[in-house]
Amino acid sequence: MADEETGLVYSSDKGRMCPDCAQPVGACICRREQKQPAAGPVRLRLERKGRGGKAVTVVSDLPLVGAELKQLAKTLKQRCGSGGTLKQGNIEIQGDHRDSVAQYISERGWRLKRCGG
Repeated sequence: MADEETGLVYSSDKGRMCPDCAQPVGACICRREQKQPAAGPVRLRLERKGRGGKAVTVVSDLPLVGAELKQLAKTLKQRCGSGGTLKQGNIEIQGDHRDSVAQYISERGWRLKRCGG
């Protein structure tokens, strides 16, 4: 559980924690939506480790939280025609869909950085 007095920002149970509302970053309930989005690039990578050899496209460092992040995950899954999930503020889409996701992120006007191979 997050402890506001100690400024806990990570919990082994829930991952990254919001320092303002002490909730997991993906379920942040504070007013971070009204703050300026992060200036860093959106990161896009392909992961295979720990997944039985199956490829998963991971989108991280998005300047969205809460319902907007859930809606973006839904849109990307529909656009790729694939399943996926939202884990700790990262969107995971089953399969190698880096090109399609990169195109969509660029259309939204966000800077993109491809990570990994």
